[in-house]
Amino acid sequence: MSKQATLRKRANRIVRERERLLRRRRSWTIGSAAVAVLLLVVLAVYAVSRIRQPEGGYPVPAAAGEDRVGLVIGTGPVTVELYSDFLCPACRAFERDARDDVDKLLADQKIRLVYRPVAILDRLSSNEYSTRSAAGAGCAADAGKLIDYAKLLFDNQPAEGGAGPTDEELIRLAGTAGITDPGFVQCVRAGRYVPWVGHVTATMEPNNVTGTPTVFVAGTLLQRPTGQRLVSAVGAAAAAG
Repeated sequence: MSKQATLRKRANRIVRERERLLRRRRSWTIGSAAVAVLLLVVLAVYAVSRIRQPEGGYPVPAAAGEDRVGLVIGTGPVTVELYSDFLCPACRAFERDARDDVDKLLADQKIRLVYRPVAILDRLSSNEYSTRSAAGAGCAADAGKLIDYAKLLFDNQPAEGGAGPTDEELIRLAGTAGITDPGFVQCVRAGRYVPWVGHVTATMEPNNVTGTPTVFVAGTLLQRPTGQRLVSAVGAAAAAG
């Protein structure tokens, strides 16, 4: 074979090898791009799923604290936690005795109230009033009317053992107290926070809460809670720093 033919053969081999490398490079680039696109799609789907399916698998009121259990009102230095069932007669007695004191403590920015609406008395209601009214508390908190809603329900508390107000009756009743936000109406009708109430109620036992009303002031259980005892306990907690 002539020297010229040998060089031409070698040149052709180099060209073919270069073309093969270019094809592999293009294939790798396309594959990498496809993987990148797929990853972006997966991340987008995950992000959307997080929006549609909040942490815990159920909607949580906007006013819920970091633990996702209590509805937070106020920013005072002393934290008051209140476990309450809207069908509980003892809760009604405490709320009526302490409502003015709670209003003043909040107005004076002395407390951070963490309201934990629970449902432990559905067995004494033929239409799960405890759960539905507690879920409504989340709706009322979204509308900025939690305290008004609680007062309204306790002032119109049904007797144990029968049917409490229906959702539509709760909506009409709330309207008499100025809770007319369309979002509240939709929230109650949809039972949006019913699963959340179940979660709040389930946290009672781990927190050694055995009944309602249960009140903690700065983490300390308030024995035989009344409005006056609440004010005194808040004052003592504030003084202790």
